[in-house]
Amino acid sequence: MTTSRAPQHHPRPSLPLIAATTAALPAVVLSSLAIAQPAAAEPRARAVPATLAAAMRAQAKAEVATSLKASVIPAASVPVTLPSALRPAQSAVPAQYTIARGDTISAVAGRYGLDTYAVLKLNNLQANTIIYPGQKIKLTGSTAATPTVSKPAASASVTSAQASVYVVKSGDTLSAIAARHGVGLSEVFKWNGLGMGSVIYPGQKVKVSGGSSTQAPSAPAAPAPAAPSKPATAPASSGSYTIKSGDTLSGIAARNGVRLSDVLSANRLTMSSIIYPGQKLVIPGASTLSPASTTPAATQPAATTPLVPSTFLGFTYPAAVVSSANQNKALLNASPVPTREQMKSIVADTARRMGVDASLALAFAYQESGFNQRAVSPANALGTMQVIPSSGEWASELVGRKLNLLDPYDNATAGVAIIRQLVRTSSDLDNAIAGYYQGQYSVSQNGMYEDTKAYVAAINANRTLFS
Repeated sequence: MTTSRAPQHHPRPSLPLIAATTAALPAVVLSSLAIAQPAAAEPRARAVPATLAAAMRAQAKAEVATSLKASVIPAASVPVTLPSALRPAQSAVPAQYTIARGDTISAVAGRYGLDTYAVLKLNNLQANTIIYPGQKIKLTGSTAATPTVSKPAASASVTSAQASVYVVKSGDTLSAIAARHGVGLSEVFKWNGLGMGSVIYPGQKVKVSGGSSTQAPSAPAAPAPAAPSKPATAPASSGSYTIKSGDTLSGIAARNGVRLSDVLSANRLTMSSIIYPGQKLVIPGASTLSPASTTPAATQPAATTPLVPSTFLGFTYPAAVVSSANQNKALLNASPVPTREQMKSIVADTARRMGVDASLALAFAYQESGFNQRAVSPANALGTMQVIPSSGEWASELVGRKLNLLDPYDNATAGVAIIRQLVRTSSDLDNAIAGYYQGQYSVSQNGMYEDTKAYVAAINANRTLFS
């Protein structure tokens, strides 16, 4: 059939669909849609009157204030001090306390509720005084008798009193002595011919007041000049003088009618040189002023018996080195040092802290000094670890701070630091041990000498004692 088809229309989408759908709905549904009414809107809540809202807010505010007030404790109800029932029990303060490893004066004082300054004063200590395990300190009681006033026999001087004298005790410093007696440090220096570099030691007598110290010799029982009006013509010694406890170079010079500079020059000393009881000094004025009455040759052989000899194992050391060794020995002899057993603990603890085998460090300390902190060799090797000053400088660089080889803890630190460095930089342990004795460079260039080999064997044997 060739009938023509009706043209197809392409209406917009969805409109015919909606129309068809609507047309297909039954009449009943259409009528119900037409009859149905929209749902009634929910009635609006009535507004709260302004006066009632204000009253409600005021009531809520009052309730909050009341609750806060009830939660705060009045200041008057808080006690000023902790009730005794809640206080920690206070340890009874002993009359004496033995220092343990790791103790400090402030910690000990705090443990017993004491004032640190009072404990320092009670024991004649300073804030920088070194304490060591086993040392005994007082916690109660009174300070030891302060100045020991010397009352010499009546003097011919009528214008001024004699100077008061204080006997130095262990732990004293010149500044503390000056403060204790209410005088200036510069005055103490002036009265005693001392300076900032001067060293004092227990038993030394220090003048703590003015007086006719230049007119009449007070403390030392040395022979007085025969003619006080002309002291320069009657010196008190015959070419030499043996130092006594409490002497100073300026006092010796004045007593013998010579200048201090002449005494220093004749004995190759300086203002900071250390002198010690028993040391003999040349008095230049005596031999110069009265050559006929004295025989210098007779007094010269009576040389000072040194604390440290000049030779060791067949080696003779330079006079300057031996002189320094004797000065350091005198200092250590006059200072409190730990016992050998305490020193052994210090070395072991230092080695563990620095990562070094404790048995190795103890073997060195035992071989070098037998744990004797007062040991000094003619080479000026000092203390327990026998470290010479130049090696001490090297050890100071290794640990990053200045080390004092006369201090027992620093001495142990210096020795252990050197051992640690030698172990790290040597080819093996034996060469490291040899380096401590012979020097690392010498070992690398010359090998071990025979005495070095014996030293290495001794250290290895000692290690077994402490392993």
